[in-house]
Amino acid sequence: MIQTTFDFVLPRGYLDASGQLHRAGVMRLATALDEIEASRHPRVLDNEAYLPVALLARVITGLGALAAVTPQVVEGLFASDLVYLEDLYLRLNSAESVVLGAICPLCAGQIEIEVAPLA
Repeated sequence: MIQTTFDFVLPRGYLDASGQLHRAGVMRLATALDEIEASRHPRVLDNEAYLPVALLARVITGLGALAAVTPQVVEGLFASDLVYLEDLYLRLNSAESVVLGAICPLCAGQIEIEVAPLA
């Protein structure tokens, strides 16, 4: 049986309008339709940089106590959480390993790390 959903915990968390912090969530594997529909999103048509927001809003099925994860929720994420989720999306939906930039904890030099897909 194939695993199609994956739990995650955001590094910082989404802070909603009432001040509640949401960190634990669930992301599902993307489908071809997710990719197609996200690329047709009106905001993506105006600005391709919006594509990750549209995609993540489709594949994140839960975040804390939120009723739904909308593009507006993804827009409100801290930058570090957005980067974390983009990386998770790539790792879950890529058939090949992903190369990430990192900083060596010993020498503080920039390095690349190859990460195997999760799925």
